[in-house]
Amino acid sequence: MKITDLRCAVIGKHPIVRIVTDEGLYGLGEVEFTKPYLKPWVLHFREALIGEDPTDVERVMLKIRQRGSFKPYGAAVSAIEHALWDIAGKAAGVPVYKLLGGKVRDKVRVYNGSIRRKRTGDRPEDYAADVKWMMERPENFFMVKQGISFHSNMKDTIEGFHYGVTQKKAGYHGAMDQGMISERGFNHMLDCVIAMKEVLGDKVSLALDCGPGWMLPDAIKFARAVETYNLMWLEDMLTGDYVPWVNPQAYRELTTSTSTPIHTGEQIYLRHNFKELIETQAVRVIGPDPADVGGIAELKWIAEHAYMHSILMAPHGTANGLLGLGALINVCATLPANYIAFEYPSASDPWWEDIVIGLPPQIVKHSMVDLLEAPGLGVDIDAEAARKYLREEDAAFFN
Repeated sequence: MKITDLRCAVIGKHPIVRIVTDEGLYGLGEVEFTKPYLKPWVLHFREALIGEDPTDVERVMLKIRQRGSFKPYGAAVSAIEHALWDIAGKAAGVPVYKLLGGKVRDKVRVYNGSIRRKRTGDRPEDYAADVKWMMERPENFFMVKQGISFHSNMKDTIEGFHYGVTQKKAGYHGAMDQGMISERGFNHMLDCVIAMKEVLGDKVSLALDCGPGWMLPDAIKFARAVETYNLMWLEDMLTGDYVPWVNPQAYRELTTSTSTPIHTGEQIYLRHNFKELIETQAVRVIGPDPADVGGIAELKWIAEHAYMHSILMAPHGTANGLLGLGALINVCATLPANYIAFEYPSASDPWWEDIVIGLPPQIVKHSMVDLLEAPGLGVDIDAEAARKYLREEDAAFFN
C-alpha cells in the first residue's frame, strides 16, 4: 500500500487531514478549531509522504516528526499521525487501540472542559452557578475544570487584578498577560474557589486552568491557600498554552511547596520535552494533547515514562473535535494506571454531530465513554453531508 495524496480542508473551523492510498483506504486526522491557519503547514508535508506505506506509521513519522514544534506547530504532524493510524487500523481490520498494545480498560473516563455556556460574569456567584449547571448535566461528569486568573476574563474584568502589562482585547488566541497578582485579585480568585466548592462538595471534583502567566511566589501562595479544598489540580500556572518552553526547575519548586497537585503539558511537543519535567518530579500531573504532542503513539510513550515516575496523566483535548475524540478514546484505552481522565472534546459547531459517523447518540454516560470498535480510529465523515461545509477551493477533498 502506498500513499498517493495528502489533502487538507478547513471544515468549519478545523483543518481536517485526509491521507489517500492506492488501495482505496484513507485516514482522517483533525486539528483543533483554534488553528484554521495551519492548512498550509499541513500541506507542506505532502511531498514527504507520497509513496510511503502508511501502515509503517513509525517509519513515516521519522521523516516528519522533527519538523514540528511546540503548540501550535506540532498540530500538523499530530493530525497526520492520527490519519496514518486510522489507515493502519482499517488495513488490519481492528481498532487502533489493538495496534497500540491493546486495551487495559473497557470504558474511558473523561472530564468536562468543553461543554460550556457563557458565564453570567466573573463574580463568585457566577462561577458557582456555572459549575452547578455543569454538575447537573446528563453526562454526570466526575470532574469539571474552570478557567481562572490569566486563563479567564477576570484578568480584564476585575479592576487592578495584576501589576503586569494588560493586553486589552488582544484579538489573538494565545496572547499572554503576565505579572504579579494584586491582593484584590488573589482574594477574588480564592472567593471563586470557595463558592464553587460549596456547590460541588465532594460529589464532583474541581480542577482550575490558571494560566500561564503567574509569577512563582504568587503560584506558591495560591497553591497553599487552596490546599484545604482538595482540588484535582492547578494547571499551567507558570508556562503552558502557546508558551514554547517548559521551565521544569520553577515547576519543581512550586510542586514541592504544596500538597495541591500541579499540572502542565498541553503545549509541549514530543516526549523529549517532557523528559526533565517527569524525571525531576517537577509536576504531579501531565496533560499532553494528542493533537499537539506529536500524535497518539507519542502520548502513550510519555504516559509510560510518567507512570514509572509516579506522575499522573490527564490528556488535554478540549478543542480537538469529534474526530479528535476518536483518537483520544483509542489511545487512552491503552494507558497505564496513572491515567485519570481525558478532557472531553465536544463538537465545535452543532452540525458536526450530523456529519461524523461512528459515535453513539449519547457519548458520555456517568463520565465514561465506551470504546469504539470500528477499524481505525472508529469515526468517519459523511462526505455528502459534509460537502456543504467545504470551501470552494476544497471541493476535491473527498474525491
